Amino acid sequence: MRLKVVLYFIVVPLTLWALNSINLSPIFKKNQYYASRLFLLILTMSLSYLIVNFCYDFFVSSII
Repeated sequence: MRLKVVLYFIVVPLTLWALNSINLSPIFKKNQYYASRLFLLILTMSLSYLIVNFCYDFFVSSII
């Protein structure tokens, strides 16, 4: 379980950094800054969850 926490601390900032390079402003209506930031946060957490679980499962299955 500690490995997952360490992976989250590594993956979340990397995912946020990678997603910040995408221009999301054309997707949202004008003056919807907070909505776009919230969407970015939700997308970051979702992708981080998937990446961490994949890496953790891969690591655990490769040990056995």
